[in-house]
Amino acid sequence: MTDGRLRMTPGPTALPPEVREALAREPVNPDVEAAFTDDYRRLLEKLADVYGTDDDVVVLGGEGMLGLEAAVASLVAPDETVLCLANGVYGAGFADLVETHGGDPVVHEVDPAEEFAADDVARLVDEHDPAVATMVHCETPTGLLNDLGAALDVLDDAGVVTVVDAVSSLGGAPVPVDAIDVCLGASQKCFSSPPGLATLSVSDRAWARVDETPQDSFYLSLEPWREVELESGEPTLLPYTPPVSNLNALEASLDRLLDEGLDAVHDRHARVAEHCRARGREMGLELFPPAARASPTVTAFHVPGEAERLQRTLADEHDVVLATGIGEHADDVLRVGHMGYNAETERVDRAMDALAALR
Repeated sequence: MTDGRLRMTPGPTALPPEVREALAREPVNPDVEAAFTDDYRRLLEKLADVYGTDDDVVVLGGEGMLGLEAAVASLVAPDETVLCLANGVYGAGFADLVETHGGDPVVHEVDPAEEFAADDVARLVDEHDPAVATMVHCETPTGLLNDLGAALDVLDDAGVVTVVDAVSSLGGAPVPVDAIDVCLGASQKCFSSPPGLATLSVSDRAWARVDETPQDSFYLSLEPWREVELESGEPTLLPYTPPVSNLNALEASLDRLLDEGLDAVHDRHARVAEHCRARGREMGLELFPPAARASPTVTAFHVPGEAERLQRTLADEHDVVLATGIGEHADDVLRVGHMGYNAETERVDRAMDALAALR
């Protein structure tokens, strides 16, 4: 925050000093320098540790949306049915990606205050026989954290390949990665790295699905990544040139998480989230989702008709940047992002002190 402005948005987040330093390092040429291979292997091992999985992990050169579309493009064949579980903007948005790539989305939309009931999911599987199912762990626009366990169990028993957008929770909250076939993350959220990288864990079942699905894209296809070999002493032959500086920054971000310990990281996010909400209650602010389902990475306050005014005034008068809602909730929700580097009490207090001055 060299400019003095506090950016407490739910991604992109502020960058820690060591991440900025890593970003500024002179990059090697990954196409010809063998030293990159060991660096890249080390990065993938650390990423798998943060994911908490033995599944393969993949890093794509593009912000988080690239990962979402790559998963759909790689797993969904023309005219195949995809079950899209939705209780927010991003859950419903999966249907657009499915249609773009020729699939047939069946959207099961419930109120943001509701979970995805196992009985409903089982009924939909019986009725539509989907090949793939999509869902969102943290619906950032409303600060909602979904408990996906029951739905994932039903889908796993039915052999349905599952795709979960955990972009805004991975690295800030526990994610049931090993119950998910493709789990999506991104550099600019809880990792507190620059925008520009999408991360995925890919199960054996998902790879098998990629093998049998016609691939209609090169850049979006996961297929070339399965054959990447990391031979020590040899340059890494990746499908295309990776953004090395972003990879350097991501490794520094992963080091921060692993040095702190993931349990400690999750506890810190939970504590800071509760502190933010306690400050909000002191001001008479209500949470948008039920408190029991609010994400530890972002708090959404319900401020009907005031969000855009509050956002402008906080930025202009207090040098504090918060986010409003999205879509129909754009002027009714004010969001405080406390994820990654921003999950610190002192940062939350500065933001909430500024907000209190306007109440």
